[in-house]
Amino acid sequence: MLLTETRIYPLTDVRLSGLAHAEQVVRLSNGGANLIQLREKNLTSREFFKQAEEALHVARERGVRIVINDRVDIALALEADGVHLGQEDLPAEAARRLLGDRAIIGVSTHNVEQARRAVRLPVSYLAIGPIFATSSKSQSVPLLGLEGLRNVRDAIGDFPLVAIGGITHVNAMEVWESGADAIAVIGALLANPNEVVERTKLLSRSSDEL
Repeated sequence: MLLTETRIYPLTDVRLSGLAHAEQVVRLSNGGANLIQLREKNLTSREFFKQAEEALHVARERGVRIVINDRVDIALALEADGVHLGQEDLPAEAARRLLGDRAIIGVSTHNVEQARRAVRLPVSYLAIGPIFATSSKSQSVPLLGLEGLRNVRDAIGDFPLVAIGGITHVNAMEVWESGADAIAVIGALLANPNEVVERTKLLSRSSDEL
């Protein structure tokens, strides 16, 4: 996956937005997003499968690529565009065997050492974070800050890099300038469901200034 195609990588969140995953895809894509990760921590597997199926249908109509967070089984069953894996999820090598060479596979990392290991895996990109404090995920690992992001960029060369964690319209430019190819965003886009389209457009316009 070439992150040069997009600087914005939204993640869905049903609890935060109050919207089904499909409706979030509608609003995010109306704002210009063309790569969206479906992230779900609260629904049952059956409920998430159904919502992901509906979201993928919407995405296909709009030319939007869909990556499923954590759930390789759901990504495989729905023929989604890929999967994003955490440090405790299925190994990237196994996900690649299941999903094939064309699948987008990302992996979360939280420090330079994990990032160095990740670039040797059969993945399309690595995510690094949290850059800043965030309310969308429990704070179990140290914040990296912009300096930590720059250190990761230096360590991995030009490998595709997504920054995540507390990124907003206010600090996004600094994050891009510190080495991120793209930014993963949740709260800054979804906190007010009535403003998702406008907020996504605003962040997309900021990326155009790079």
